Amino acid sequence: VQLQASGGGFVQTGDSLTLSCQFSGFALDDYAIGWSRQAPGKGREAVSCISNHDNSIHYEESVKGRFTISRDKLKNTVYLQMTNLQPDDTAVYYCAIDLDNESWYRAPSGDIYHCVYDHWGQGTLVTVSS
Repeated sequence: VQLQASGGGFVQTGDSLTLSCQFSGFALDDYAIGWSRQAPGKGREAVSCISNHDNSIHYEESVKGRFTISRDKLKNTVYLQMTNLQPDDTAVYYCAIDLDNESWYRAPSGDIYHCVYDHWGQGTLVTVSS
């Protein structure tokens, strides 16, 4: 299983950027796939994911309406289109998958854990200047 993210860069507030994740060793129907990020001095957080069961899509609250995840089965690629970028979006972005198929897990409490990643590729840095 290999994941290779690319497309990061240095942009201004309000700019757009599209990240790509080229993957190999599995098919999109095998695992949930998507993106996570790690900002300087913070922990890694899931940004978005696509279910391998029913193609459901989830976005972290702060990126809803600005980021769009998509995939191309023929090219074995997943994309993250990012618009209206803000300084808080500055982070290393990782392509990630859920090998254990734990995404969209509904806990006894009723909470749903959408993007439960357990394998990440090398990241790509996105820097948003104010």
